Amino acid sequence: MPLLLRQIAAPDVPMEADNITPDRLTGQGAADVERLALMHGSESRSIGDFFSATGSYDGIIDLQGDDLKRVKFIGAGMSRGTIRVEGDVGEHLGAGMGGGEILVNGNATDWVGPEMSGGRIEIHGNAGHLTGSAYRGASVGMTGGEIMVHGNVRNETGNAMRGGLIAIGGNSGDFTGVNMLSGSIFVLGELGIRTGAGMKRGSIISMKDAPLLPTFSYSCTYRPGYMTLYLLHLSRVFAIAEEYLQGSYKRYCGDSVELNRGEILLYAG
Repeated sequence: MPLLLRQIAAPDVPMEADNITPDRLTGQGAADVERLALMHGSESRSIGDFFSATGSYDGIIDLQGDDLKRVKFIGAGMSRGTIRVEGDVGEHLGAGMGGGEILVNGNATDWVGPEMSGGRIEIHGNAGHLTGSAYRGASVGMTGGEIMVHGNVRNETGNAMRGGLIAIGGNSGDFTGVNMLSGSIFVLGELGIRTGAGMKRGSIISMKDAPLLPTFSYSCTYRPGYMTLYLLHLSRVFAIAEEYLQGSYKRYCGDSVELNRGEILLYAG
């Protein structure tokens, strides 16, 4: 039976719940889990003050609540196991995770998977700013793993990305892939402005036409060999139209203010 954490009280201020992770809860009974600490604002409290625990950890943690938007750092640093969340979640979901899986049946706020190196995050709603990004002042963001968002994301998705895959089923905000060095970002909807600003390498793919910076230059229209493989992989999560699998893509190279070795691919029909 999975470990079930059911919310019994909503936090008054943002809560840091980095102990809610498989690495920390392995081998813990329900009573032990409820005694573990979390930070409620500047005050140390126990998990049991806000969640009732039932069952025992068998590789899966189920987290349920009506007001989880102030619960931050769920799954931070996790390396294995699965966290399933029912409801909207707070910032820093899966921060620095290296393995395992986080599934959210709801929306997420800012900083989904910052600086993650492995594992998988799937959001069935929308996500906020800085998905899969570096923290402010850092030069390296996401280096591996996958982030799948069924809805829309806001600005700076993949900021300083160094590897891995981000896929957005809806629209992406401004500065998608800013300062990107490696990895792939797929956007099935529309891109905002200033996509790929400062990117050195990596790939940004969109199924809609988009305004691009003048520091990106048109290269060619072709069918990339890897596109079918990526889209078949994404079709396990998203509804991928057949024409995307068979179609051509306009390739733009940039950003010329950097190495000019990144690429933005726009579906050409």
